[in-house]
Amino acid sequence: MNNVSVICEIEEGKIADVSLELMTKGRSLANDLKCKLEAVVLGHNLDGIEKELFPFGADMVYVGDDERLDPYTTLPFTSIIVELFRETKPQIALLGATTLGRDLGPRISSALQSGLTADCTALEIGDHYVKKEDKTYKDLLYQIRPAFGGNIVATIINPDHRPQMATVREGVMKKEEYDKSYKGTLRKLDVDKYLKPEDLVVKVIERHMEKSKVNIKNSSIIISGGYGMGSKENFDLLYQLADTIGAEVGASRAAVDAGYAEHERQIGQTGVTVRPKLYIACGISGQIQHVAGMEDSSMIIAVNNDPNAPINKIADYVIAGDVLEVIPKMIRFYKQNTK
Repeated sequence: MNNVSVICEIEEGKIADVSLELMTKGRSLANDLKCKLEAVVLGHNLDGIEKELFPFGADMVYVGDDERLDPYTTLPFTSIIVELFRETKPQIALLGATTLGRDLGPRISSALQSGLTADCTALEIGDHYVKKEDKTYKDLLYQIRPAFGGNIVATIINPDHRPQMATVREGVMKKEEYDKSYKGTLRKLDVDKYLKPEDLVVKVIERHMEKSKVNIKNSSIIISGGYGMGSKENFDLLYQLADTIGAEVGASRAAVDAGYAEHERQIGQTGVTVRPKLYIACGISGQIQHVAGMEDSSMIIAVNNDPNAPINKIADYVIAGDVLEVIPKMIRFYKQNTK
């Protein structure tokens, strides 16, 4: 009762990275609240899946293993988790802000009348005082997310209903094992106990999934461009540099809005959060919305003709100059030094 619960996703037979990131954060929240961390995994052929979750601090892993749960469909997952939550009564429930999470989360919160905050970028535990009621709510979940196109950061609370539910973007939380030898408890769910005949009326006949061709999140070197690149043609210089040094190309929101790059390359509060070993920011001013998505990079190099650009304050190295002159030189000198 009153524990922190993470609804985990399965990708190619393994726990998805975003779910492990939430397990890391969930363990921290559970420690703050002095309660247990639980994980829920539904799918098929899940033997031993709990071994992936125990090192992340899972005290209890609920596993529903049934061929009818693979691939994901909305109604069976909703019925199982809603009834499970009615039994276990978690105070916090977390999902990834993925296609699955965005479909499943609202269904669960609607059935439980709990409310849901989507696309969170931070989660914290804190108190809230309501002056009108002269009442302090203790140990609430602060659900923090960008709003109004990323122009403000909103903190949302849910004082009266449980569980406090949130979906969280992939990459915004660090994925760290809690204890390699940590051992929790496995509870296998009787799927038939939770399913109703009407939950199975929809069947997936055939499914095709195309993997993303862009792998920014896992790239160790990222060359990122902003509106200061000037044009889509100039932005192509970044791809040349990336090909030369074995990097991936990212973009600021302003560059994406201008049509210089696709949305899947967008880095920042309204895009992807990255933590590469090297981040080269080219023609990026460094507004807070973009910085929030890359400030944890191990090394940051800024290329900018504005010496007062905000990005320079967090950069380890600053190259002052025109990106259209600097980038070709970087390509040329790198090739010379690697011959």
